[in-house]
Amino acid sequence: MNGIWKMVWLNKVKQWGQWLGLYLWLISGTVILTINASWLYWLNATSQKLGAVVNLSLGRLMQNYYQLLAYLNFPWVSRLKMTDFTDSAAALGHFADVKQLFMLTYAVFIVTSVVCYYFWRDLKKSRQLWRLILPMQAALWVPPVVVAMMAVNFDQFFVFFHRVLFRNSDWLFDPLVDRIILVLPDTFFLQCFVLAFIIIEWAFAYLLSVGKTALD
Repeated sequence: MNGIWKMVWLNKVKQWGQWLGLYLWLISGTVILTINASWLYWLNATSQKLGAVVNLSLGRLMQNYYQLLAYLNFPWVSRLKMTDFTDSAAALGHFADVKQLFMLTYAVFIVTSVVCYYFWRDLKKSRQLWRLILPMQAALWVPPVVVAMMAVNFDQFFVFFHRVLFRNSDWLFDPLVDRIILVLPDTFFLQCFVLAFIIIEWAFAYLLSVGKTALD
């Protein structure tokens, strides 16, 4: 009898791990797509004429932005060096913290990709893709709730977001010392959040449609 209960318990743990892996895969994938959406920064740089703020051409500004992205994205780029921006020790510390979060995101995505592959294979093989319906229906409500909270006061939400993720106040840049903050406006970060919510909401809706199709 104990053996049966142990098997039931292990099966439950496995199922919870699979669903957690799926959610983490969707979240980390969304973050990766969003942080690498350089086209969104280009749109902001063009529409807001951000280059003119720091006396740079659009092309030169994008070159610096790509250098920042390379540092944040690639483990082998160990030092942040932008052509036209120098940063204080606090700013460099913040970007180093951001890089660690990026690396964690990529690690989570890689690990959960394996989990999701086998989970998806098992669901498809056993004709149980319909099990996606309830979890995705529940998940669909999360982004709108977060968006509503964000819409009430984005500045407060933005501060809360940073306080949760970072252990210090290095993210509070002084524009007189760290000019890079002048070309990273709040509106750009707001649009990044919106893009992330659109991507993950679409992912939830797509998986919901897959589950419903499996019932046909």
